[in-house]
Amino acid sequence: MGVPMARRLSEAGHQVTTWRRGTGVPVAEAVDGAELVITMLRDPAAVREVLTAALPGLRPDATVVEMSTIGPEAVRELRALLPASVKLVDAPVLGSVGPAADGTLTVLAGGDLTGVREVLSVFGTARECGPPGAGAAMKLAVMSALVPAQVLLAETYAYGEAHGVDRDALAEVLSGTPLGVLAERLRTPAPETRYALGLAAKDLTLAAWPAATLATAARARLQEAEAAGLGDHDVTAIAAHVGGRPAHRAVPINPATVPATNGFYSHAVRVGDMLYVSGQAAFDANGQLVGEGDMAAQAEHVFQCLGRILADQGAGFEDVAFLRTYLTNMDDRVAYGQVRRKYFPGTPPASTTVEVSKLFMPGLLLEMDAIVALP
Repeated sequence: MGVPMARRLSEAGHQVTTWRRGTGVPVAEAVDGAELVITMLRDPAAVREVLTAALPGLRPDATVVEMSTIGPEAVRELRALLPASVKLVDAPVLGSVGPAADGTLTVLAGGDLTGVREVLSVFGTARECGPPGAGAAMKLAVMSALVPAQVLLAETYAYGEAHGVDRDALAEVLSGTPLGVLAERLRTPAPETRYALGLAAKDLTLAAWPAATLATAARARLQEAEAAGLGDHDVTAIAAHVGGRPAHRAVPINPATVPATNGFYSHAVRVGDMLYVSGQAAFDANGQLVGEGDMAAQAEHVFQCLGRILADQGAGFEDVAFLRTYLTNMDDRVAYGQVRRKYFPGTPPASTTVEVSKLFMPGLLLEMDAIVALP
């Protein structure tokens, strides 16, 4: 998306410097002296990483326009990260690579657009959604309808095939309904990637909330397809996946709201309506220890991580069936228990607490895993 958008800015007469992750060029050099910095990246972690690295080069009076799909919570985190003098506008877009090249995107903007309206108009039609974070929230609200609808249609085609319904005939009937445009798109999966299936799964993960049962089910389907190697395919590939193979029974879960793993494990694995959560420990997005020597601080961080994993799957602490905690010093159990009671104020789950000699990172005082009965 960033390439055709940068090209449109250049063709409109703006002086543009482009930067891509992995090139080895410091991003602080790329933004040095820029009045306006636009980010178009994969997820909240990528945006946080890039803008943190860009801080030394940002002008005090610069404006950052964040156009990735990262959600309102991440926008609030960016506001806290950036200097108060740097203006922040969240402006995710509706549309894929084609509309980006044509300048026909819909820009969903949150915050004060003074001084950036002309630039945003180069990409398409800018819709002012409200205060900071409103554009990010609007984008996820829209995607939480559009993406599950495509998964539903994939299942519709699979049902028709299983019952001898001609695919073209079904598409023709659906064309006369409000789902007609999406049905035609799913009829034959796109050969080129316009909206990656993995990004669709990410968007539904960001949009997760307890009442989003249909979106949660659609996300599970997308995560199955992603685990099958279709993450870089167009989202319409879900139709072939649903119709052509049984669902994976074990689906890895790695929410963008929880610090990334080292690649050797997943934060959780969903099997049917059960969720198995890997050991959670007190380290941040940069792999640095949180709360050194402080059991209460580490326990608080661990429970917050567990809470984000639960929320990602539409669950809460009341759905935890079993909790296992490893302490490096059983004398810390009182401080740990005080934090734990904040998250389990009522009847506690089944649990085991044991003392171990050490954990995988020096300085960790506890690690905690769980088994969850999903709603």
